[in-house]
Amino acid sequence: MLPLRGLPSLAGPLPSFAPATAPPAPSPLFAAWLAEAVEAGVREPHAVTLSTVDGRGRPSARVLILKDLKGDGWQFASTRAGRKGRELAANPRAALTFYWSALGRQVRVRGAVSAAGADVSAADFLGRSPSARAVALAGRQGQRLTDPGEVGPAVEQARARIDADPGLVSPDWTLYTLHADEVEFWQGDPDRRHIRLSYRLGEDGWTKELLWP
Repeated sequence: MLPLRGLPSLAGPLPSFAPATAPPAPSPLFAAWLAEAVEAGVREPHAVTLSTVDGRGRPSARVLILKDLKGDGWQFASTRAGRKGRELAANPRAALTFYWSALGRQVRVRGAVSAAGADVSAADFLGRSPSARAVALAGRQGQRLTDPGEVGPAVEQARARIDADPGLVSPDWTLYTLHADEVEFWQGDPDRRHIRLSYRLGEDGWTKELLWP
C-alpha cells in the first residue's frame, strides 16, 4: 500500500477567488470557472461525477460528460435502460460533482432531474460519433458479460445497421437535465482555509452564503 498521507494535495499555486464579486446566480460563475479550466489545459474539464440513488437509498456514482448548460439546467445523456436511468426513474433527483485538480476547484450541484422528449433525445444521439452510437445501440449497458468476445461482433453489427440507416436512433437513449436548486463552489487552499460559496434556490430566487471550510 502506498503511503497516502505522504502524497501532495493542493500544492498550488492555485487561483484566487473573491466570493464578494460572484454573480447573483450560479450558472454564470460555473461557465467562468469551466472556461478557466479549459484555458488552464485541464484534461476533459467537462467530465463530471453523477451520483444517483436506487429505490432503497443506496448511492452509486460514475463519471460522464456534461453535454450543455442551459439556464440553471445541467444536461447529460445516457440510456434509460442502464443503472443510472433506472435509478433516475425511481428517484428523479441527483448530484453532479466537478473537480479540476490543477486549479484546486470543485463545483457541487444538486437538484431534480427531468428527461427530454424523444425528438430532443434523438437529436443528441445523432450528434454522437458513429462508434459511440454503435456501442449505445448494441445495448446491454451494465449487464453481466460472460464472454468478452461478444462485444466486438455486437458493436460491429450495430455499426453496420448505422451505416445502412444513418438516422437510426437507440430507443432508450435519453437526454437528461438536472435543474439545480443548490450549487456550491469550492476553492481549495494549501493551508486548508478553503473558500466555499453556496447558492440555494428559494421562492424569491437564488441566495448566496459562505460556508466554513
